[in-house]
Amino acid sequence: MANTVAATGLTPQQWDDKYFLEYIQKNRFAKYMGKSAGSMIQVKEDLTKKKGDALTFALINRLTGAGVTGSTALEGAEEDMVSRSHALTVELYRNGVVVPEIEEQKSAIGLRNAARPVLMDWSMEHTRDLIITALASINGVAYGSASEGQKDAWLADNADRVLFGAAKSNNSGNDHSASLLNIDTTADRLTPDALSLMKRMALSASPKIRPIRVDGDREYYVVFAGVNTFRDLKTNTTITQAQREVTLRNQNNRLFQGGDIEWDGMIIREIPEITGYTGVGASTSDVAPVYLCGAQALGVGFAKRWGSKTETRDYGDKVGVAMRAIYGIDKLTFGSGAGDTDDLKQHGVVTGYFSDVADS
Repeated sequence: MANTVAATGLTPQQWDDKYFLEYIQKNRFAKYMGKSAGSMIQVKEDLTKKKGDALTFALINRLTGAGVTGSTALEGAEEDMVSRSHALTVELYRNGVVVPEIEEQKSAIGLRNAARPVLMDWSMEHTRDLIITALASINGVAYGSASEGQKDAWLADNADRVLFGAAKSNNSGNDHSASLLNIDTTADRLTPDALSLMKRMALSASPKIRPIRVDGDREYYVVFAGVNTFRDLKTNTTITQAQREVTLRNQNNRLFQGGDIEWDGMIIREIPEITGYTGVGASTSDVAPVYLCGAQALGVGFAKRWGSKTETRDYGDKVGVAMRAIYGIDKLTFGSGAGDTDDLKQHGVVTGYFSDVADS
């Protein structure tokens, strides 16, 4: 009697699926990812089922008219339900390693497992870096590559959701570089008052930045800060007192992680990889960005999930192992002018710039 044996090709596919799940669960921003429009980082996988190099995120603006009353005719007085779109382009990303000769005798899955931890770390770091780059970007251009003209135009369109230091008055006529020069090393560090101002800006912006809803009724914004700005907030006496009461309460909050700070309906998380800009503040001081994020702050699009590839070379002496994915990450922006993509506004982010004083 012959036994049924699973085809060897099935095992690599099982491993590929498991890899993708762990990648999503373990990357630094995974807690904020989801497929709904209420997620901070909205994930779309439309292109996994069809061809194409871009997918579209849609926005339907809220109705602002007064409507009609009584016997007034509604016909002819209907309101335009304005829609906007953001196109996200995907790209092929990949990396690989060569398995040492001693691994040659192992099975295919054994070979992949030998390289798995290194490739896992790389994919998570890759996604983290793409997210941080997207948060800082100027209408799709990496911050460091954007011209002063591009930064000024972006600031003019997003003045209701960009804060320089402790006061809105630090914005010098929507001149980005001049506004950065108003940030000094004393008054313009990250404080609870500055965070609360960012929250009020989010709530009063047009369109308003929606908070993230947790457990049906509780609403939060999530704030990401670098090492020095997070330190300034964490050592603030107001925050020190407040945190004595919130840590235990937040143990079951899915947005909260150990070491986070809660303040005024915001959860603040330290991201060491968010780095500052050298010499752009007052007296050539350093400045660092801080990002307050609500729903649909960023979009992630997948055309192909992370998957493995192997290659045998040198007459079978060496085996290469690689991981690859086709995906993209953008800060979601929607037009606020007459045309669909005119006068782009970052949909779910308030960007703050604060003094970035290093430890002495």
